Amino acid sequence: MRARIFQPARTAMSSGTAKTHHWFLEFVPTQAREVDPLMGWTSSSDTQAQVRLQFETKEMAVEYARENGIDAVIQQPQKRKPNIRAGGYGENFATGRRGAWTH
Repeated sequence: MRARIFQPARTAMSSGTAKTHHWFLEFVPTQAREVDPLMGWTSSSDTQAQVRLQFETKEMAVEYARENGIDAVIQQPQKRKPNIRAGGYGENFATGRRGAWTH
């Protein structure tokens, strides 16, 4: 059984980091999904593709994979660059603002 251990990235619709602090172990699908000709649903007989285990730390996920004989690949997360400028949005309305007010 092959699996991957990863920490999810933030959603594209939000700048928040909620749900990105845990590590997950997900099994790699061994079969392609099939389309049911009658209903159009996609299905697979691979039940391991439905399993997604959550861990507090990467070490706990690696330990679980090693104890259960799971061949796991670890994907390191790509962290955000801190690009918050000093002042931020509130600086646009400051009384001591440099430059002319255009509104």
